[in-house]
Amino acid sequence: MGPAVPLPVIGVVRTVHIELETTPIQASLNRAERGSIEIADPYREGLEGLEGFDYAWLLTWLHNPDQPASDPPLKQVPFLLRSQQRQMGVFATRGPRRINPIGLSLIQLLKVTGQAILFAGVDLIDGTPVIDLKPYVTRFDQPPGDPRCGWFDQIAITDGSTPAQLADPDHGPPG
Repeated sequence: MGPAVPLPVIGVVRTVHIELETTPIQASLNRAERGSIEIADPYREGLEGLEGFDYAWLLTWLHNPDQPASDPPLKQVPFLLRSQQRQMGVFATRGPRRINPIGLSLIQLLKVTGQAILFAGVDLIDGTPVIDLKPYVTRFDQPPGDPRCGWFDQIAITDGSTPAQLADPDHGPPG
């Protein structure tokens, strides 16, 4: 369909999580937990200046899919709608099962060294490949007003929510 897209891995995320079902679903819901990013040697020079930012967008390759042999469905039940078993189009979700499994996390930068980053806001499993980092810039990244957020506006979400908790019928809807 289009040209090949090379995506070099620039580093790897280190967290205590080893499986998707027990990993918090969004960085902003897990601000207290810390993780680190080990930057590969050829890319370490690119960290210069990042220490002057409080937040960064972390782009990752979600390498550990729950069903690796098949293409993801274009309609799926997001983690937050598991209790309702309500489907949404993949582009209206933020889940990991995607056409291109690219993760997007807004992390808080706690410390930037010459080879690693300590951050708060963990929503990834250990060993997740990092494909890019971009500084968060309020002037560019925060839209004006109160933007609509589709079906997310109708869901109560508790901090630390995991896919396993959201699938538990006894747990009930978060909130």
